[in-house]
Amino acid sequence: MQDKTTDEQSLSALVLASASPRRLALLRQIGIEPRHMHAASVDETPKRGEHPLYLARRLARAKAEHAEAAVRNIPELQKALVLAADTVVSIGRSILPKPETDDEAYACLRRLSGRTHRVYTDICLIAANGKRHHKTVESKVRFSLIDRDMMDAYVRSGEWQGKAGGYAVQGKAGAFVVRLVGSYSNVVGLPLAETAALLHRHNYSFNEDW
Repeated sequence: MQDKTTDEQSLSALVLASASPRRLALLRQIGIEPRHMHAASVDETPKRGEHPLYLARRLARAKAEHAEAAVRNIPELQKALVLAADTVVSIGRSILPKPETDDEAYACLRRLSGRTHRVYTDICLIAANGKRHHKTVESKVRFSLIDRDMMDAYVRSGEWQGKAGGYAVQGKAGAFVVRLVGSYSNVVGLPLAETAALLHRHNYSFNEDW
């Protein structure tokens, strides 16, 4: 009987391969509470000539596999679903970094100012049987022209730190967005409709208490 209980717990468990408060908040928004979070540290350096979409896909898979290897020895997580995501911001095929310095943040904002860019997020789900499932979502975002005062203020805010492309659409950078085509939650970091559909297809129930 105890083994059956453990199996049931495992089948209903979700591991989020991230420590991102944004992704956790998005999951909670639709009633999903991961059983466990595992921050997967992977090298995010793009390969030479790598398309932004394929970079997002490669990194999401690497994060999911890293987390899976770490949690499969935990009894209640042996059959858990493992969910990872990676978001990449690009102008054409040029991938914008996650800036680490003020100068890099300014460089991103100058490139984004007055232009349309694309945001790709790949979701990777590893099922209990080890199969990998992917869904990649693309959104288009256009920024207004950002004057020097606004740029200075945004860099001073520090909101850009750790963000793909150097901005957070759900924060102060919302003041720059004049058009967004596609999934808003994708730009935040996790496309909710696609994530919900992927989990639903794998019998993960999350809407009982809506």
